[in-house]
Formats: sequence, structure tokens, C-alpha cells
Amino acid sequence: MARQGFRWLRRAGAVTAAAVVAATALTGTGAAAADEENLQQFGLESVKWAPCPDAVFVNDPQADRTRFGCATYKVPIDYRKPSTGSVEIALLRRLADDPARRIGSMFINPGGPGGSGYLGPIRADRRYGAEVLKRFDIVGFDPRGVARSSPLRCFSTAEEAEKVFSRQPSVPFTAQEVRDAVQAGKDYSAACAKNAGPLIRHMSTKNVVRDLDVLRQAVGDEKLTFVGFSYGTLIGSTYANMFPKRTRAIVIDGNVDPELRTGDGLESDRQRAEGFELALDGFLKRCTAAGPKCAFSEGDTRKKFDALRTRLQREPIALPTGVKLTLSAFTSNVSSAMYGAANFAPLAVALQQAYTAMNPADAGIMAESATEAPSDFLTKNDPTGRRDALADTPYTGDDSFYGVNCIDKPYLRLSAAYPVIAKIWERQFPTFGRFQAFDAVPCASWPGGSDRYAGPWHKKTANPIVVIGNYYDPATPYAFSQRMAKQLGSARLVSVDSFGHAILGRSKCADDITTAYLSELKAPADGIICQPNAQPFA
Repeated sequence: MARQGFRWLRRAGAVTAAAVVAATALTGTGAAAADEENLQQFGLESVKWAPCPDAVFVNDPQADRTRFGCATYKVPIDYRKPSTGSVEIALLRRLADDPARRIGSMFINPGGPGGSGYLGPIRADRRYGAEVLKRFDIVGFDPRGVARSSPLRCFSTAEEAEKVFSRQPSVPFTAQEVRDAVQAGKDYSAACAKNAGPLIRHMSTKNVVRDLDVLRQAVGDEKLTFVGFSYGTLIGSTYANMFPKRTRAIVIDGNVDPELRTGDGLESDRQRAEGFELALDGFLKRCTAAGPKCAFSEGDTRKKFDALRTRLQREPIALPTGVKLTLSAFTSNVSSAMYGAANFAPLAVALQQAYTAMNPADAGIMAESATEAPSDFLTKNDPTGRRDALADTPYTGDDSFYGVNCIDKPYLRLSAAYPVIAKIWERQFPTFGRFQAFDAVPCASWPGGSDRYAGPWHKKTANPIVVIGNYYDPATPYAFSQRMAKQLGSARLVSVDSFGHAILGRSKCADDITTAYLSELKAPADGIICQPNAQPFA
């Protein structure tokens, strides 16, 4: 298992002796779970629902508050030693519209890891069909260590966090940036070891799934109905294999490759970089085909994009907004734009404005973006541009992303190897290879945790699991969904000819299939191809 971590390096033909030795020291080792676990002892009490606080509805003031309830539920930090302490899981429920025909509860997870699912039920009508809303209580929750559920925190103050995060650009490129990023990864892990407490060793998806099974009991359901997106697909597939007899219906949209993710973290990340490159290439080709509807279409879109990236590797570009565009901000925001086709038009405007700022002599041939107001699309949320904080400001974030990934995904335990990996991946994937390689640096020195589920993945469930994948999904490439469907003991693959990460709520075809499956257990035929409600630049 450990040597799988260097499959990509063997192909690349650039292995250092030190890296080969280090390949045998990976995080997150652990044997596959044996039989279905018995967690009945932890779910004896029912969830005690109460009215939700007013703050829950601040972004949804029109919501009918009588339909919603909130609660917390205690689960063990360590199921193997439950006396060591507990974690409070925050839940929010939307009641079924037709109580007389109610089937049970449907749990949802938006992904991450680290994504908060707490508010999901308030906006459930935007993603699920009417029949689902009628027949299920929709239950959202923050997984352990996330947001409202005993958040995993590696820092005491915002200033402590800033000292680390300010040295972690998305794309370390210069020699100094690379050195700073590697050291910052070590400092981050050290801060987590010092401040995060015992929960840091128990953040695995296996434990999230144990929590989910306890919550299923606590809401009174005999079997689980679950919809998961992105990382949530690992939760769903893990549950189906840890608790196959307790599984009613699972829909997983925007899938990980569970065998790869839990067996070889580096190769999984390398293939994610490839997925972003494929999505970017698709965007540029669609832009060219769209002509004037795409502000970046004038000339050769690929050459223009590559020229922007190459220039940013040397120096920032001064934009019409007065802000300097950095390589990290450029890469981060282009990657974020690939998550949804609705982002493509504003991305094109921003790219054209950046290209014109880089080549002012070519302003006469720029596309219609000449008349657009200056765009901040490429400079928003620059991870190196955090706001200054007052002294001793309490740290209010959570560090669950690494808390989960560094346990679930076996990584190389040698920080010095990651700059070498970044160079190799950059040659393979010029825009996103370096970006993806440095994302895992903290896991090289992560303080611990080994209770992860790594298969088997082929357990049979009473009803096939519905696996949904977009052809141009950047973060979880379509090949991952294909592999998920093959690895599961019983699954049906629904493909969508669409850009973006996950699709439910944006494809009537996929939505109708999901509604029929969840409410009536009508599994779709394998191999269905759906279309999205809208294509880019439509």
C-alpha cells in the first residue's frame, strides 16, 4: 500500500533516492474495517429539536421558520474509548411538506472536507424535487470538527494564524516562496499538535460515518437516506460499505475515487490537477466557439491564457481596478471559476482585461470587454491578502480540511519532497500542477490520526447507489465517478454533459432521476446521459 504513493513518480521518471525512501512513510495507515459495526449503544436518545435561533435565517429572511428545527447531539470523540470525551454535532431539520406520506429523514452533506451542511435544509427547494420535499425531513449537519460542531482549531488567535497563512500562497513559485511555504506547512502542523486537542486524532471519514449512523438512529430511521456532494461522496460510499444493511438510498454527486483517495493521496491529487486542466481547456474551447458572447474569444484563447500565466510567473500585472494581479490570485480564482459554468462569462471579461493590461498596444483588438466596468473577478479572495486583525483577535475558523485529509489520504512524510513534486506536476499540468502539489504540504508533518476506512468498497446494498458525474467536473474528474460506480457493490452511473462541480439543482434530467430514486426507490438504468439546464455562454 505505501509504495502506491509513487506510481506517478515512476511514470514521470524523476525520483530522487530520498523521495523513494520517504515513500514508505505515509500518513493514515490503517486496516480495512471488518464487519458492520454495532453503534446502537451511542444512539439511544432521540434528537431534541427546538426552534432555530434568528441568526440562522439572516440570509433567508423569507423562510417559513415554523418548518425548521435545530439541535445538537453528543457523540464520542473516540468510539473505541468513548470515556475520553464527546463532540457536539449541530443539526438543522426541515420538516416534510406532506407528513402523512413521510418516508423518514434525508441527511445531506455539501462536501469539503470542512463544508458546513447545517444551513442546507433551508435552501433544499433549490436542489431537490417537490416529491423529495414532501416525503422527507431534510437534515443538514456540520460534521465533527466543522463550523458549529466542536470546530477543530489549530490557533488561539487570528494573529497566530496569519503568521502561518501569510506564508502559504496558493502557488509558491520563487525560491523564497517555496522555502516559506514548506516551513509554513511544518509550522501549521506544529500549531495543530499544540492547540487542537484530542479531536485532531479522530477526524477521519470513518468517524464521520460512525456519527452519521448514530444520528440516523437518533432521528428514528431504520435505514439511511443520504445525498452527498464532492467529499460527501466519500461519506456516502463509506457508509454504504461500513453499514450496507442499514443503507436505504444514497445519491452521490461529483464523486471522488474512494480506492485511490484512501490508498494514494498524492496520485489522487495529481489526477485532480489533470481534472482542472481538462476543465480549463474545455472553457477555452467553448469561449472560442462562442465568439462575441465570450469576451476572451478574440485571437487564440489558449495562447493568450498561457501568456498571462507566464507573465505572472515573472511579475504581477497592474489591472484597471488599480490592484496588482498575482500568480496565486490568478490561479485560485480561475480554479474557482471552473466550479460552475455561470462563472465563465465574468471570467472571460476579467481574463481579457488582464490580457489587455499586459499588452496595452493590443487594446484596439480587444473584445467587447472594452466597454465593461473593470472587473475584480481574478483578484477577489486572494489567500495572501487577508485583512489585518486587531491584537489578540480570537481565531474563529476551523482546520477541518487538513484534519480530515491528512488522516484519510496517505501522503509522503517528507516536506522537502514537495517542491520536487511541484516541478514535475507543473510540467504535466502547467496551470494547476504546482497549485495542487503544495496543497498537501501540511500533511507531510501532520501530528497524527490513523483510524481511517480504506475499503473494501464492494459491499452489496439493498438498492443500487446512484452515482452522478459531470464530463467536465474540475475537482472530481468524470473518471472518478466512473471508478466509483465500478468499485461499489451495486451502483448506477448517471453522466451529465456539463461543466462545473456536481450538478443537482442544475439539470432537470438528473433532478428527476434523483427524485424518483429517493422517493420511490426507482433506480435509473445504467449509462443514462443527461444535459444541464444551461450551457456556458448560452
